[in-house]
Amino acid sequence: MTIQAHLESLEKKHGALEEKLHHALVSPSKNDNHIAELKRLKLRIKDEMERLRASTRH
Repeated sequence: MTIQAHLESLEKKHGALEEKLHHALVSPSKNDNHIAELKRLKLRIKDEMERLRASTRH
């Protein structure tokens, strides 16, 4: 898998997590642990995307 393809895959995962997070936040039966986990996963993916982008700039 090329770096670009990996980035695209991560962007799709990040978007899917954003959707899940939105639905969890507006849900009447909010689960704070689930929301926190989604935020952690989203941040981990974002960090990985930034790391990959930085490595392609050098």
